[in-house]
Amino acid sequence: MLLIPAIDIKDGRCVRLIQGDMRAATVYSNDPVSQAARWIEEGARRIHIVDLNGAVEGKPVNADIVGRIARQHPDIEIQIGGGIRSLDTAQRYLDEGIDFVIVGTRAVNEPAFVGEISARFPGSVIAGIDVRDGAVATEGWLGSRSVDVTQLANTLAAHGAVAIVYTDIARDGMLSGVNVSATAELAAQAAVPVIASGGISGLGDIRALLKVWERGIFGAIAGKSLYEGTLDFSEATKLINARLHSQPVGVD
Repeated sequence: MLLIPAIDIKDGRCVRLIQGDMRAATVYSNDPVSQAARWIEEGARRIHIVDLNGAVEGKPVNADIVGRIARQHPDIEIQIGGGIRSLDTAQRYLDEGIDFVIVGTRAVNEPAFVGEISARFPGSVIAGIDVRDGAVATEGWLGSRSVDVTQLANTLAAHGAVAIVYTDIARDGMLSGVNVSATAELAAQAAVPVIASGGISGLGDIRALLKVWERGIFGAIAGKSLYEGTLDFSEATKLINARLHSQPVGVD
């Protein structure tokens, strides 16, 4: 299981939102590029980036910053989401060295779009499924659709998605604990691995995910907990590595 630091970009700055509310943004850094370097220095092997402005506007807004991060760290995997609703946008990111594009809104509304990208760039698409009150959210979490999450995940996998980022919006940015049961249930039924997102608050959440990771949980995205210091990246990574290699570790 991989711990993936999140960098959410709004108006060129690294921020965190509360339940996706663009009006409730806390700025943690004015330089997302330097923030990415910090997580990589601490041992991150993959970075999760979201263009928050792009998610709302439906097209890239902070793509130049994302490209700079990719060019400065060519050996680190980067997954980007937010406003990827055309083949040209996906190609732009992938041509700049981004490893994975996360498609949410258009994937939900038009699953075949995932197939279009996958046909040109096999293995490059991660589907984002963001759930609030049982409905799948779209358009930067401003809209929603009532669809079966497991069925949607498997439909997107059939179209070429290599993984699912599953976010419980009610927990996102709240430090209230990741939705382990829902994540594990989806992972057990999905045809591709699932990445947990939303609500991770500390080592307790990492321990809980490690108990069920073999059901198909590939990774966990951590944002506010890292920025607020309730989760230490190096300690969490140490715990993950120890558990996956069945070694005892003192932080447990």
